[in-house]
Amino acid sequence: MAKDMTLLWGSGSPPCWRVMIALEEKNLQGYNQKLLSFEKMEHKSKEVMEMNPRGQLPAFKHGDRVLNESYAACMYLESQFKSQGNKLIPDCPAEQALMYQRMFEGLTFNEKMASVIYYNWKVPEGERHDSAVKRNREVLSAEVKLWEGYLEKRSGCSWQERTFHWLMWSFIQASLISSVLGYVKSVTLKWQLTITALRTDPASKPPGPLPGWRTHRDKTC
Repeated sequence: MAKDMTLLWGSGSPPCWRVMIALEEKNLQGYNQKLLSFEKMEHKSKEVMEMNPRGQLPAFKHGDRVLNESYAACMYLESQFKSQGNKLIPDCPAEQALMYQRMFEGLTFNEKMASVIYYNWKVPEGERHDSAVKRNREVLSAEVKLWEGYLEKRSGCSWQERTFHWLMWSFIQASLISSVLGYVKSVTLKWQLTITALRTDPASKPPGPLPGWRTHRDKTC
């Protein structure tokens, strides 16, 4: 099965990690994979463009089925290989509802975090403003406070069980939020301890070849 799969990925890219972790969770080792360089613009190569006209990574293909959005690829893998590996969607309707809510709500967190992490990279030097930086950090701080409230209410299942919530939000954000802790003064000890637990717990370390997943600062991700 895995031999019919091809994944083109880039180091330091959370969307790529999501797909790689999902493949590992579903015991789909042995797939064809190729590591490409963002800095060398290899994500705009003919090989990638043939699979993903947007010129973005990951580019994933199973047989003649192409899925380039990481969430779509992960949900596809769970749907096609339900009885294999770890079950990523809980049976309990309440748990399932919470999982989907947090999973997609995490996209908003991603957007606000990216506005802080990648501001200097995305905005030309002559167009940068201290007021924009301050505003972006304040918005991110408010978002972090919201998620801290979620942690207070649910510190167990949502962060420990290997569901889509864990796969697509908790794990990735734990590795990235450390990049902006210095910008977010409101982060509580509970939040930081949760991040530390996720990053140091052997059970949360992906078995696949993910260079620098704990400390990577690749601006191109």
